[in-house]
Amino acid sequence: MRDWVEVRRGGYHDSVTLMRVSRQLSERPDVAGAMVAMGTELNREMFGRMGFAVPDDAGPDDLVVAIRVEDEGPDGTGLDEARGALDGLLRGASRPSARAGVLGEPAPARTTGAAAARGDATVALLSVPGPYVFPEAMDALDAGLNVMIFSDNVPVAQEITLKEAAARRGLIVMGPDCGTAVVGGAGLGFANAVRPGPVGVVAASGTGAQQLMCLLDAAGTGVSHVLGVGGRDLSPEVSGRSALAALAALDADPATELIVLVSKPPAPQVLDLIREAARRLDTPVVFALPLPGEDDLTRAAEKALRALGRPVPAWPRWTSRGGAAPVPGRALRGLFAGGTLRDEAEMIARDALGRELEARGHRFTDFGDDAYTRGRAHPMIDPTLRLEALRAEAADDGCGVLLLDVVLGYGAEPDPAAALAPAVAAALRDRPGLRVVVSLCGTAADPQDRDRQAVALCEAGADVFASNAQATRHALTLVDGSIVEGTPR
Repeated sequence: MRDWVEVRRGGYHDSVTLMRVSRQLSERPDVAGAMVAMGTELNREMFGRMGFAVPDDAGPDDLVVAIRVEDEGPDGTGLDEARGALDGLLRGASRPSARAGVLGEPAPARTTGAAAARGDATVALLSVPGPYVFPEAMDALDAGLNVMIFSDNVPVAQEITLKEAAARRGLIVMGPDCGTAVVGGAGLGFANAVRPGPVGVVAASGTGAQQLMCLLDAAGTGVSHVLGVGGRDLSPEVSGRSALAALAALDADPATELIVLVSKPPAPQVLDLIREAARRLDTPVVFALPLPGEDDLTRAAEKALRALGRPVPAWPRWTSRGGAAPVPGRALRGLFAGGTLRDEAEMIARDALGRELEARGHRFTDFGDDAYTRGRAHPMIDPTLRLEALRAEAADDGCGVLLLDVVLGYGAEPDPAAALAPAVAAALRDRPGLRVVVSLCGTAADPQDRDRQAVALCEAGADVFASNAQATRHALTLVDGSIVEGTPR
């Protein structure tokens, strides 16, 4: 084995590009391990866990390349070939269109405002590193565009300034950290392939919105618009600025017959403000909040269906061969890509177990949290961190049940079961007493094909549920037989 580590100062590439380059490099037969990433603190920890020594002065603006070659052969060319392949992959990822500026074709626009001037767009989607998104967003607002900010790690003061500027212009800022939206039938970010319909969604939660729209789609009902507002919009500082604007916009939309507001746990005073605004609307509003006494996402979907006079179906589920036997006395460990799905699962578990939740060693982790995504792609795109956690938890004898979410849709990993199913099968093979439950958020029309993903995970040994709430209650029955499975009504 031979390791090679190089730091390329200021060599920025976006995290999705680097994830793909790392994966392609690792698939070479002469490479035993590889990671190409920006030198953030989290990525440095990842390099260390892989056994690579990264120079102390490598910083978040530096590109770190680490390659481990199994056998260089007598001529020592293995590493040189891997380095050459790396350079080719990076050049290919950053190469501009060959036709740009050729034979009279216009060169790409270099500013958001310039791009807006070329067409009749009404929305700008921004995905640049959070510290640099503010001028681009202001440029878009000045050009008369609503703005969806996919970027996270944006200072809250800048978020407030942007949303105040949007309000003065009669526009909406969706985000920052807005991963999902559907505007006029067009999915933006991590959106699912869902049918059009009468339900408008205001979402301070991307995966919460996805779970809701997927459940509605499974019931034969669609959405008019899904307006994401960013995970901090209902915080005390931001005070629901975009949520209030989105509620008003959907209330004025003739295609929207009912509104569902989905959020991560909001600040109580902001929730009161939102409820008061909702009471003044002509369009009825249903709330889906991961809070005690509130409707979970599945129950909110059912309430919306009943309000529209539509039947509530049995939500899809796929049970592994023979079913999963209980493992009482062991811990439940939730490994989530979706923050709201994680919050919902913990709320349901806390409601069932009370103070015993922590005492029994149950815990729930959101790998999409900002702490895990600085300099890395979201776990819905790059599952590396969560797969590592799965293997670590499976090796812990105190863990009896693993609860995971898999979120499908445009922009998400093209075939999540390809990596997850073998990891689940290996964990169950090494720990025959372990149980795995999967919350699968998607539709049959998604590019990953929900049903195909479900079958692959089920054949690996997991019990799979379309409802995150039902998946959580099923997992709880496995660690505590006194808990009744099913969604409360």
